Amino acid sequence: MERYTQFLLRHKKLIIGVFVLGALLCAVLSGLVGVNYDFADYLPDKSASTRALEVMEDEYSQSVPNMRVLVYDVTIPQALAVKAQIAAVDGVEEINWLDDAADIYEPLETVEQKITDDWYKDGNALFSVTVDEAKGESVIPAVRQIIGGENCMEGSAVTSVLAPVNTSREVQQIMLLAVPIIFLILILTTDSWFEPVLFMITIGVAILLNRGTNLMFGTISFVTNAAGSVLQLAVSMDYSIFLLHRFAENRSGGLPVEKAMTEAVQQSVGSILSSGLTTVTGFLALVLMRFKIGPDMGWVMSKAIAFSLLSVLCFLPALAIVTYRLIDRTQHRSFVPKFDKFAAVVMKIRFPVLALIVLLLPASFLGQQNNDFFYGGSEVYSTEATQMGRDMQAINSMYGPSNPVVLMVPKGDMEKEISMNEELKKLDYVTSVVSYVNSVGNTIPDSFLPTETVSKLYSAHYSRFVITLEAAEKDADWYEKINDIRNIGEKYYGDKIQYAGNLVSTEDLKTTITQDNARVNFLAIAFVFLILLVNFKSLTLPVILTLVIESSIWINLGIPYFQGQTLFYIGYLIISTVQLGATIDYAILFSDRYMEFRRVMPGKEAARETLRVCTVSILTSAAVLTLAGVILGKVSTNGVLSQLGILIGRGAALSFVLVIFVLPTLLLLFDGVIRKTTLHCRFYRAEPEKKD
Repeated sequence: MERYTQFLLRHKKLIIGVFVLGALLCAVLSGLVGVNYDFADYLPDKSASTRALEVMEDEYSQSVPNMRVLVYDVTIPQALAVKAQIAAVDGVEEINWLDDAADIYEPLETVEQKITDDWYKDGNALFSVTVDEAKGESVIPAVRQIIGGENCMEGSAVTSVLAPVNTSREVQQIMLLAVPIIFLILILTTDSWFEPVLFMITIGVAILLNRGTNLMFGTISFVTNAAGSVLQLAVSMDYSIFLLHRFAENRSGGLPVEKAMTEAVQQSVGSILSSGLTTVTGFLALVLMRFKIGPDMGWVMSKAIAFSLLSVLCFLPALAIVTYRLIDRTQHRSFVPKFDKFAAVVMKIRFPVLALIVLLLPASFLGQQNNDFFYGGSEVYSTEATQMGRDMQAINSMYGPSNPVVLMVPKGDMEKEISMNEELKKLDYVTSVVSYVNSVGNTIPDSFLPTETVSKLYSAHYSRFVITLEAAEKDADWYEKINDIRNIGEKYYGDKIQYAGNLVSTEDLKTTITQDNARVNFLAIAFVFLILLVNFKSLTLPVILTLVIESSIWINLGIPYFQGQTLFYIGYLIISTVQLGATIDYAILFSDRYMEFRRVMPGKEAARETLRVCTVSILTSAAVLTLAGVILGKVSTNGVLSQLGILIGRGAALSFVLVIFVLPTLLLLFDGVIRKTTLHCRFYRAEPEKKD
């Protein structure tokens, strides 16, 4: 390691140049990376809804309805005029309204009330529109211009166009807020005005390298794109802090600059690599998910941490040596108080705090296992903070939720189609069924009908039923409704049906993600445990450290249960691994220094000294991650990202509390066991007093 550091310091200007050029190149390349906002695209290739969508794309040229448009306070002639305008927009494949379901030239009183209420209620018209999503970027603004800002539109076609714009704007806002706040935290917890600049440059270069090299994946998910940079900034900042704190300690001890850096790298490389590897393995566990957002985030964030480690262990030493005079000239008094009294207080209250946590854990563990979840993307943009969310809530409050599903059955048996059609129409939550037998009947041969009419419902091999359900994922019985439709299809056609739609994809997501949960959590814990085992060469310490962080995760994920909050399952799953990987660093740093002090002093003194020395570093790291998470949670209008941010922020704070207030107690309680189960462990033992 000494030769490596000396090599870095001999070629410091070359290394700085290589990193800066690489960062500038990657800044340009990052603009070429695509972002995907569709949950369904991340389902396993073999899932039923994925196969059904592939069949539908092969068999039919027209999509299913993917947008609803609400126009307030219009007469029937005015509504027909709006319908004609929307139909004329290039990219609108079909638009349906009351005139497609009933004869509007007869008095409305003669039309069945349920049919009228589905399309025209209290003078407000609701249109069902099918948009070619490839042309969505031109269709959505055109429709908005037709209906005006006071009217509403919602659906996957709207979300796919507006979500990227909103998220891109919010990512910029998040970084603009996070960077100054993190910078302020670093100023308060360091002794130089320039040190925070070094931290930010080092991690900033790593972030640019990661974002640019995402081009190798072509496209990444919106979760990874939006949360990736702020997570990388927050999670890997402590590597820089560990190294520069050691560098400052060595210099204050009288070592020359280059020797101080050489020693600092040697002293901190173990903790930094262990911390980095545990974080990487936490993210790599996501790679084993069948739901592909997991691998997407796992690979990108593992690469992010690798670049952060590379930047901290190569770029930062060179940069610090080149700029150390600036560090010296910008020294300021410490703004952080000494932690001697704090350490003494923690030692006094350690047993009551431990007892409190032990009492909280059973309820937290059970709570986090019984949370309610959203599995799909239908509620991601339901917040009133965006026009998308306000429009969706307005339409749902007036007309109820609407979810079209497509049931494709083998073509050719008209009697079965008629029977199935009638059975589907009898379901009280089915608002409409569009099918060949429903639209045309069985008396007119399809050869006599216009090709355009037939091709929407009949393909070479299938007859398509487009069934609109008054159902949403937030309904307690959505899962049963979806299964009812499938069961009716299987009753007539067995396993030859194809079944697709947002709620069908959500059902597949639920099955896929819940199967992933246990495996991913187990592997994340196992990977972290193995790294701790190698790092500490101890059987006991990995158990204690993992238990402390897992306890903070249980409390974090148990809180939503007691708040009555519904979680997005993807956020729940990601936080389980991210919090473990990101905050185990606090426990590693604390235990490393404790073991170091324990070799030269008794247990209680070692714990007190560790608290005094480590609290600033751990507090800085936890504060950065907490505030980054809170900013992500408060700024983002994307439900998944907002919730993930709050969970990350709260998780970092809880991990800090347990590492500082509980871990010292556990290390002391198991002091003897640690000594016996740790390789080459040489704890301090006071010499017995000699009798005269």
